Amino acid sequence: MSAPTWLLDAESWPLPLWIAHRGAGKLAPENTLAAFREGARHGYRAFECDVKLSADDVPFLLHDATLERTTPERGIASQRSWSALSRIDAGGWHSRSFAGEPLPSLVAIAAWLQRNGHGLDLEIKPTPGDEERTGQLVAAEVARLWAGQARPPLLSSFRPEALRGAQATAPQLPRALLLDSLWSGWWDVVQSLGCVAVITNYGLMDAALIERLHGAGLRALVYTVNDPAEATRLLALGIDGIITDAVDRLAPVEAEQGLLD
Repeated sequence: MSAPTWLLDAESWPLPLWIAHRGAGKLAPENTLAAFREGARHGYRAFECDVKLSADDVPFLLHDATLERTTPERGIASQRSWSALSRIDAGGWHSRSFAGEPLPSLVAIAAWLQRNGHGLDLEIKPTPGDEERTGQLVAAEVARLWAGQARPPLLSSFRPEALRGAQATAPQLPRALLLDSLWSGWWDVVQSLGCVAVITNYGLMDAALIERLHGAGLRALVYTVNDPAEATRLLALGIDGIITDAVDRLAPVEAEQGLLD
């Protein structure tokens, strides 16, 4: 298998080396515009976030299937309309200064990213049981929102079914399989989905795996690296992307120059 040639071109690959996890999801409420702005304030120009569907099929940002960890509400998020979800406070749980920060729609995130020229690793995070349809609808919305843009988001997911839905709906969009273990058959899945990248837990990534991915024309990325020593190890191995929470400690320009503290 070979990746599409435009993705092998360094000028066309949609992401820089350093990617802020869930916006800047430790310094500000994760998966909100406030978190994206905080990451940008620290010099980050690409972001990772999680997207799922409301009851009326509006793509919006949220990591969990349920609301209770990051909002004062309870229950399954996908059972509520976007009108109801958009009124929920998604910032007060983090700190008083972010009280009233709303859940953002993918439309709002796309507008902010494009206005500022930033990249996106968009993790499709379907509610269990709705994997393939979520992939289909998210991919359709991404294709619409980024139509004509030279660098569309990278669509990633732990769920092959979600990526399969995205592949069927918008095959031109780049896809990446997320891995928390090298489970049996993962390589065949990467090939069948036409992935252009693999994103692993950083503890899985070593020289042999990077060599295998690069040999197949794929990019190698890792999550979630917050230790400068670990980042230095991965940089030395030739990693293509590092997703981090530590946006205040791993400055992207300095890090890319090898000046990690």
